[in-house]
Amino acid sequence: MNPTLTPPPETAAPPAAEERCDRCSAAGKLRVRLAEGGDLVFCGHHANKYAEQLVKIAVEVAVAPEFSWRGTELMAS
Repeated sequence: MNPTLTPPPETAAPPAAEERCDRCSAAGKLRVRLAEGGDLVFCGHHANKYAEQLVKIAVEVAVAPEFSWRGTELMAS
């Protein structure tokens, strides 16, 4: 039997400086990885506006270091 190495799963990285919100094109502050595949990027306003829905569908989230996302509190409870 030959052992097979499986690479670690990719982790979501915070949005890069040039990435824009999928709703309004403002600077991205939150990246959400979905179970179905794909990522969504949101600005601070839309990330907080949709926080309750995002924590329900997100497999992984990455927040820009300077941004305080409301969903972090929701995920902890």
